[in-house]
Amino acid sequence: MFYRTLLLITLLGMTACSGGNRNPAAGPATGGEEAGTTPSWRDQRMELGLQTYRAACASCHDAGAGGAPVTGRREDWSGRSDMWQAVLFEHAKAGYLDMPGKGGRGDLSDEAVDAAAEYMLEKTFPELPDD
Repeated sequence: MFYRTLLLITLLGMTACSGGNRNPAAGPATGGEEAGTTPSWRDQRMELGLQTYRAACASCHDAGAGGAPVTGRREDWSGRSDMWQAVLFEHAKAGYLDMPGKGGRGDLSDEAVDAAAEYMLEKTFPELPDD
């Protein structure tokens, strides 16, 4: 319960500070690329998050393996600590309980892991306002 509380708070905080596109499924191609413009930093970060999530997080967070909260299922993330954003980032990188650090992928950068955690938050709480 404590772990879930911390994770929820971390995810909520990431959304509050993230700004930009609220549809991470859209990826970086939001029409701008087709028109010859560069995707925004936000679109690029969500694409990194999506790719990292698929590579290291989805195997547990898509189905709730080992008690992992399911991405997109709000009730799985309820009851988390008020310090959840900072804690989520640290747990995602270092591991917590049954969750291995960096999803067991030590080759991932901290930036990629943070982007994956932020992507999970966006998918679970898309209505949260920008900071």
